[in-house]
Amino acid sequence: MHLLLSGIVGSVAYGLAGPGSDTDRIGVFAAPTVAFHGLHPPRESVVTTDPDVTLHEAGKYARLALSGNPTATELMWLPDDCYETRTDLGERLIGIRSAFLSAPRVRDAYLGYATQQFRKLTTRDSSPGGRRRSAKHARHLARLLHQGRVLYATGILEIRLADPQWFRAFGERVAGGALDEAEALVAEAERDFDRIRTPLPSRPDEAAVERWLLDVRAAHLPPEPTGR
Repeated sequence: MHLLLSGIVGSVAYGLAGPGSDTDRIGVFAAPTVAFHGLHPPRESVVTTDPDVTLHEAGKYARLALSGNPTATELMWLPDDCYETRTDLGERLIGIRSAFLSAPRVRDAYLGYATQQFRKLTTRDSSPGGRRRSAKHARHLARLLHQGRVLYATGILEIRLADPQWFRAFGERVAGGALDEAEALVAEAERDFDRIRTPLPSRPDEAAVERWLLDVRAAHLPPEPTGR
């Protein structure tokens, strides 16, 4: 495994971390190219929970990011202080981050993930732990809708939130019973996506992504045998 790019994502990167927040990391790695030709191809993802780290092989990462997956996408847009590994191929990945974007996939992904958070909110849990979870789901619902709308409107993914306290307060209100606020926020975002004139293309630039991935594969071939 050759790590190409990795960094801290999640609440720490957004500015939403509290005293009990975990530190989540995500990264992209390259498996040896010849390994894909054997009977047992390399694992596409490596996930650990202590610490919380998710690593995706370059091919899987590219597919996830092309689909608009928010967690995969944010790795290419992190603030500089959140990166922990940056190789030449990782820098090139950051350099083509806009190639992964397309209007319909950004809209569907961010609205879809936010809607998942809303569904989790509809299952009430009155325990202290349940309230904390509800506040977290509400914060992430609001964060996804905010990031998605900004990305859809500008072509730029805002990772570190300008006003994290608003998201914390929103989470507490929703966890306290103001589910209608969360529902209204989703409906407002749907209207915004419909009216925004986006600079994003209708399809991602798969050719640029393919060139990067082929260069990753070429860089991880075994060395040429030397002559006698």
